[in-house]
Amino acid sequence: MATTLSLLKFPIVAQKNNTPFIRSKLPLLSKSSKLDVCKKDLHNPHKLFTENIDHLSSASLSLTSLTLPFVLDTKDALAVGGEFGILEGRSFALIHPIVMASLFFYTLWAGYLGWQWRRVRTIQNEINELKKQVKPTPVTPGGTPVEAAPSPVELKIQQLTEERKELIKGSYRDRHYNAGSILLGFGVFEAVGGGLNTWLRAGKLFPGPHLFAGAGITVLWAAAAALVPAMQKGNETARNLHIALNTINVVLFLWQIPTGIDIVLKVFEFTKWP
Repeated sequence: MATTLSLLKFPIVAQKNNTPFIRSKLPLLSKSSKLDVCKKDLHNPHKLFTENIDHLSSASLSLTSLTLPFVLDTKDALAVGGEFGILEGRSFALIHPIVMASLFFYTLWAGYLGWQWRRVRTIQNEINELKKQVKPTPVTPGGTPVEAAPSPVELKIQQLTEERKELIKGSYRDRHYNAGSILLGFGVFEAVGGGLNTWLRAGKLFPGPHLFAGAGITVLWAAAAALVPAMQKGNETARNLHIALNTINVVLFLWQIPTGIDIVLKVFEFTKWP
């Protein structure tokens, strides 16, 4: 709106909107007068050249005045100097916190899938241990088994067996593996992207709890993923270490949330849309 109003003040636009007014300000020359002026100018080439230069300079200043508001509006929306365009704006800066908040909840979901897959494996060990406690079925002297009510141990075995069947239907092993792969890929990508975005907006990084915690989370993601081949071979030490690393990861994630909120508030304070 301000740009439109300012344009109306320029002679070029005013001439289009109010032609009679402009004409009233100009002296009316007869045809003979015009011819006399042209003849005089032809006899004085230096004067003609100087007047043309003056006209070009005036047109250049008018063009600069027209384009100046647009240049100022563009730079006003950027955080540093406008070298990187929209990458310095608020829209691009908010991508990192939104993605990382989503990855935090996705981390909890991946942990749940992993715990369910672990339950599929450990529940079979419980069943095997309970089977060792089952007493042999008594038989008659003729060798016929004596019918008796199931013992508490046998009932527990039946319960765990049914639970294991339901867990197997959930395909938790494959789902946990896929979730971990997605988390690793997007997590590392956005962890690096967050630091890059800070540099684009401010021209530097700010060493502190948020940056160090983010670096630690990224390292833990990579370390936990590196244990997968050993886990697939049945290495219990690798499995326990995998769980421990991801637990520390979640704790760091939680600890990082307050500092992340502070940074988001600063983004709204020092940047503008887009």
